[in-house]
Amino acid sequence: MIAANRRVLLASLVGTSVEFYDFYIYATAAALVFGPLFFPASSPAMQLLASYASLGVAFVARPLGAWAFGHYGDRIGRKSTLVASLLLMGLSTLLIAFLPTYETAGRVAPILLCLLRFGQGFGLGGEWGGAALLAVENAPPGWHGRFGAVPQLGAPVGFIAANGLFLLLGTLMTDRQFLEWGWRIPFLLSIVLVGLGLWVRLKLSETPAFAAMLAQGPPPAIPFGELIRGHLLVTLGGTFGAVACFAVYYVATAFALGYGTTTLGIDRQTFLLLQLGSICFMALGIVLAGRWSDRSSAGRVLIWGCVAAIAAGLLLAPALQSRSLGAIFAALSFALFVMGFVYGPLGAWLPSLFPARVRYTGVSVAFNIAGVLGGALTPIAAVWLAANGGPWGVGLYLAGASAISLIALLVLGRRGKGS
Repeated sequence: MIAANRRVLLASLVGTSVEFYDFYIYATAAALVFGPLFFPASSPAMQLLASYASLGVAFVARPLGAWAFGHYGDRIGRKSTLVASLLLMGLSTLLIAFLPTYETAGRVAPILLCLLRFGQGFGLGGEWGGAALLAVENAPPGWHGRFGAVPQLGAPVGFIAANGLFLLLGTLMTDRQFLEWGWRIPFLLSIVLVGLGLWVRLKLSETPAFAAMLAQGPPPAIPFGELIRGHLLVTLGGTFGAVACFAVYYVATAFALGYGTTTLGIDRQTFLLLQLGSICFMALGIVLAGRWSDRSSAGRVLIWGCVAAIAAGLLLAPALQSRSLGAIFAALSFALFVMGFVYGPLGAWLPSLFPARVRYTGVSVAFNIAGVLGGALTPIAAVWLAANGGPWGVGLYLAGASAISLIALLVLGRRGKGS
């Protein structure tokens, strides 16, 4: 049993690490090079805005992927659905490495980039929910919070792998080499990680909760329809409860990287180092939040995490305005540490809101619509707010998004024992 649990946790961690690596290398490239390569415009700020807009394409695709993969995850099983989502995400990422730029292909280049970004988002729409269920539905009693936190660790692991590789490439090559061809290397290397993820996942068996559901009767014909008819209010509550984690993350990573290297003029390598150091605090927060969730409840941990996220939003602006590397590092580290407490417990909390019959669909839809609300709009809104009023507008935006999640969690009544 212990060996089986380790295999399950490894599969959930490796899979989400691969998925988030794929997702993050796009976000990093969007902040650093995609603007001038694919979106020529009158100013660097407009290029960056267009690049962040392409980042948001994936968030439009994610709810669609959640619906599609959720449908099959609740009908044919978690394992095969997770394999399909990983393949789609990996292929979309690999093909980005071979794209022509605007200089050689004109308007076709950004169109192809956005199509592949859509494929990334569609695949990720089915990935997170399945990985969370794989861990939580195999968890022993009293361990749902800790098991649910393991796939969440894929976020910092994927981030460290992605940004660490960009940092290494920036050290080994000139800016011109990186702009011309070096940025393609992380997308090419993703195929190795996808192969590892598939190798681990193909060795798994179906989760006990799904097998028990099938033993009681046939699966739902249309899981999404059953979800809307019987669990609409809970789905809405779960959606708004997850908004904060996306807002915190994309302000502290994608926006901060673009703002720091353009507006503040901080060296790219230096800022990547700051973010690599601060993301370690996110991993620590996830681990602590998982343990706290088992001692208390995932819902209660999320509530206190949202309170801290409001504070993180208010602290961000003065840190950026100071232009002090120490202050910026402290603010980013605190924000990402807090991110662990508004993200880590979601792996146990969201599955606890839905019955096994529609759990894959419910978890995936709630999480990915939250990604649209909290993630797709955040980098675009943050760039606009920073350009028109400075970083204080960005900090207030983050605090407001966290307050929305706090209200949703309080309305749901602190549910989330990881049942």
